[in-house]
Order: sequence, then C-alpha cells, then structure tokens
Amino acid sequence: MAWLQSNRRVQIPTQPRAQARPVLDEDEPIANDDEVAESLNLKSTDRNVTEDQNRDPFMGVKVRRKASFHRDYIGDYLDVPSQPYLMKILEKQGDKKVLFADKVLKFTSSGKMKRRILLMTDFAIYIVDPDIDALKRRIALAAVEKLCLSELSDNFLAIIIPTEYDLLMASTRKTEIVTVLVDATKSQSDYELEVLLSNRFEYNATSELVKEIDFEETEGGVRTRIVRK
Repeated sequence: MAWLQSNRRVQIPTQPRAQARPVLDEDEPIANDDEVAESLNLKSTDRNVTEDQNRDPFMGVKVRRKASFHRDYIGDYLDVPSQPYLMKILEKQGDKKVLFADKVLKFTSSGKMKRRILLMTDFAIYIVDPDIDALKRRIALAAVEKLCLSELSDNFLAIIIPTEYDLLMASTRKTEIVTVLVDATKSQSDYELEVLLSNRFEYNATSELVKEIDFEETEGGVRTRIVRK
C-alpha cells in the first residue's frame, strides 16, 4: 500500500516475551504495556478472532501480539450515546457518527501521562478529559499528515499534525485506531493516510518543542526512550 513505509521488515517472534519497562528522559520510568492496559482498565483477549487480513494496516511488517491479530473491531467501547456529556461535545461540533471511542493515555509536552477519552468521527479526532467532562482538543481529520509507530510490539502511536502540534498517546487498541483513521480519511477525501513504521521518529510535543522517541527490542521486551531534540 502506498501509505505504508517501513525502515525494515521484522519477524514475528514464535514465543511471546514479557515487556520491559520503558523509560523517559533521564531514565524516568513510564508505564510499560501491561501497566498501560491496567491503567486503561482494558484486558487483551484472543476471542472474536477473524481472518480479515484486508483490514490489517501493517501487512505483516510490524511485530504484533497474538491477541491483536485480526481482532473483531467494536468501535465504540464507551457506549457514547449513553454518555450525555460526550454527546453534547459532539453535537456542539455538529458531529454525529462515532467511529471509535475508548480510554487512552496521552503524553504531555513534559512527558507525563494523562488519562483521556479518544473519540473519532468521520470528520475529527476529539481528546476529552474524563475528570472534568471537558473537550481538550479537536483535530480535523484533514489536518492529519501521517501516523508514526514503531515496528515492535508496543502501545505507542503518534498522530502528526503539521499545522498544530502532534499527539503522542498509548492504547492497547492501537491497531484499531490506525485502521479507523486510515479508512475514515480515505472515505472522506479518497486520500490514503501515510502510516510510517520506524523504531525512531520525531514528533512536535508543542509547536516549538521537538522530541524523538526511540524503540529498542531487548531480551525482556521493548525499551522506549523519549528525549528532547
């Protein structure tokens, strides 16, 4: 596919490995994959597995967990219609069709993790603070240039928005998020969103602060470092 770029092709390991603790600037620890899943109140599962390979945005390039292969997608994991404050946010923006809704962890410019709700419609991405029921950011799909992920088995995803600043987050449903964004962008504009797979990439934490995230496969799993450029 034209939108898929990768620095190298990696082999899917025959045996699953435990995940090592990633580290942030100056070895400040951040959540590893299992801790992210626990924080988001999500559990991996092997049930509801299908063989729909056409929906795989990684085409065998990215190392993935067994549970993430060809998993049936639900989309709305929060039952948005039953959440009045979420519906109010969408209605105020004129959006109605929810393609995806779930809890994620968003990384701030300082590297801290914040619990957020990610909503995706056929027009925009919404970041909502569930503690105060407030919309923190709305990103038009047309403003997204590309998605950046590692080639390894981790939960990190960067959404690159050149006209603003980028969004780095972690989700145990990253594959579904990527698929929804690619499909929604193509549906609205007939443009295939670029998905870049690399174990080192840069992102704009703010309009003036560039950071680099580096992924390294280790004996214990994946080591992740985020450093200022």
